[in-house]
Amino acid sequence: MSLTDSSLDSDAIAQARRLLAPAPKKERLWPVVAAAAFAAVAALALAGAMITAPPVVSQPMVTSDAESLDSAL
Repeated sequence: MSLTDSSLDSDAIAQARRLLAPAPKKERLWPVVAAAAFAAVAALALAGAMITAPPVVSQPMVTSDAESLDSAL
């Protein structure tokens, strides 16, 4: 008797294996969408803060000669 000869029905075995196989996991999309939305909101908030914030000056502004003469009078 060869290995291919069997008293078991191959279609029934295939169906049993399909039924016993674990179900494939579905990938959830909402965590990706939530992360993208958070990144977009954070970027917009940073852009708004950069636009509305006053400029940072680390050294005194240089005044022109005309402005210094006006303030001296």
